[in-house]
Amino acid sequence: MNNAIRLTHALIAVLAIACAAGASAQTLPRAGGYPDKPIRFVSPFPPGGGNDTATRIVTQKLTELTGQSVIVENRGGAGGNLGAELAAKSPADGYTVFTGQVSIMAVNPALYARTGFDPLKDFVPLTQINAAPLVIVVAAASPFKTFQDLAVETKAKPGSVTFATPGNGTLSHLLGEVLKQEAGMDMVHVPYKGAGTAITDLLGGQVAVMITSTSSVAGFVQNGKMRALAVTSPRRLGVFKDVPMLADLGYRNMVFDDWYGFFLPAGTPKERVDYLARALIRALNSPEVASRIRDGGSEVVANTPAQFAEVLRADIARWSQAVKLTGLRLD
Repeated sequence: MNNAIRLTHALIAVLAIACAAGASAQTLPRAGGYPDKPIRFVSPFPPGGGNDTATRIVTQKLTELTGQSVIVENRGGAGGNLGAELAAKSPADGYTVFTGQVSIMAVNPALYARTGFDPLKDFVPLTQINAAPLVIVVAAASPFKTFQDLAVETKAKPGSVTFATPGNGTLSHLLGEVLKQEAGMDMVHVPYKGAGTAITDLLGGQVAVMITSTSSVAGFVQNGKMRALAVTSPRRLGVFKDVPMLADLGYRNMVFDDWYGFFLPAGTPKERVDYLARALIRALNSPEVASRIRDGGSEVVANTPAQFAEVLRADIARWSQAVKLTGLRLD
């Protein structure tokens, strides 16, 4: 074998080793053999909404990091309670992950007579995906050009304007009730089983206004099919960076932060909790995932399980008080 052939074979061998090393470096070492089968993620709303979108963005990267496939299962209904109950009652083996959000984990326990789960007793926090405002949007053809236009109409003609949300008990629903009490904006709530169908009806003219997460409607605002009238916090990114905040428009007590986050059933072995938390945090901090989340109008959080637990406890205290003030109660 001449020197040129030997050099070529050696180069191929080096490249093969480098590729293998790159692949193994990308995959996290298993924790005592875990995971060795597909991981199920329960999204408690139908496809097309912000919860489902965030879940799929992150889990695409998670597959690379764990070497295991991921199954996203959509279980909508009862403002997210059905999916939460399903996840809470799943085996605590690290193979069922729940994508919760502030409305399900912090609002629903105070709002519903029965949720079927306890956010503190039945779940272990993994990491918070994001933090973002809620946004109030209308279809591009809507006569409401500004939030002030909407406010004038709903005060002058109580009950004449409908507003869609992803469901009863969601943070979006609660914002609509707070607007009614604090700002005198009397709108008729139309709950859906997720943002996807609500978006279809908003664009089709069946409802006049929609309150939802920024990630649910960022693409529609960007392509001009929707107009954003106001947001609920200063975390304005992407197409929402110039949208006015309710507090800046003179509406007090209107600073709301929405979030999504991952949870495991209580009792999951600590080494599996730690493994998944590391993997999900790494996925969230990857440039491609972080960019897509920011494009949806959210800030990436990617906190530790302990930090996320603190956020959850604080939000439960805050939103349970807010629910009491509105007087809302759902069966």
